[in-house]
Amino acid sequence: MNSKNLKISVLLITRNEEKHIKEVIENVGFGDEIIIIDSLSTDKTTNIINTFKNVKLISRPFKNFTDQRNFAIKQAANNWILFIDADERIPKKLKDEILETVKFNNNINAYMFRRRFFFNKKLIKYSGLQSDTTYRLFKKGYAFYDEDKIVHERLVVKGKSAILKNHMNHYCFTTYENYKQKMILYAGLKARELYNNGKRANWLHFIVRPAYKFLTNYIFRLGFLDGKEGLGICYLSAYGVWYRYSELKRLGTLPKL
Repeated sequence: MNSKNLKISVLLITRNEEKHIKEVIENVGFGDEIIIIDSLSTDKTTNIINTFKNVKLISRPFKNFTDQRNFAIKQAANNWILFIDADERIPKKLKDEILETVKFNNNINAYMFRRRFFFNKKLIKYSGLQSDTTYRLFKKGYAFYDEDKIVHERLVVKGKSAILKNHMNHYCFTTYENYKQKMILYAGLKARELYNNGKRANWLHFIVRPAYKFLTNYIFRLGFLDGKEGLGICYLSAYGVWYRYSELKRLGTLPKL
């Protein structure tokens, strides 16, 4: 087998990730190349990246997540792509599984990772986060991100896919304010996606959908077992739904060009 077929291109998209960027680059040092597409960060992110001689940095304005990810894929030189976010970490067992998977691949073109969520250093076991999986490892040329989904990106895979056994760690927020800002960003992009698809907001969206989101995550998906952190996470997830439809309503009132 051509040795290039076993090599991994690690891809990241970033903006203002100075708290995470050094650790994540060190964490994925087992990759054969590391490429970071940075959306014009205003903090120390790019300064930190430039201290790593083995990292290729490309600065590019942000349009949406899908556009940025598909651009990143085109930059990769190797057969396998490992796409990771700055706030994600690959424990040793998962790293070893990735390397074995690439070496002894069995006609599977993409792999999903299970993720464990942390609030600061506390593992969040419930709150709607316990069953999260996401594509992170795939063959170049066999997968791309659906351009109709500009947030909560959807990977389109040609051929077979599977799920790896070991978990990835996701340190997705350190404060409630940080998580709230992330919810607002994603909700705004989702509203734009809905608007572009002809959807419009009505009063049910502001009452029923946020309430359903909260009750599902806090009661039925056992968020109350995560203590005060679970309550906060479930509330902010519901707030994100409410904000999405508020933004959709605002878009519907803008004058047409």
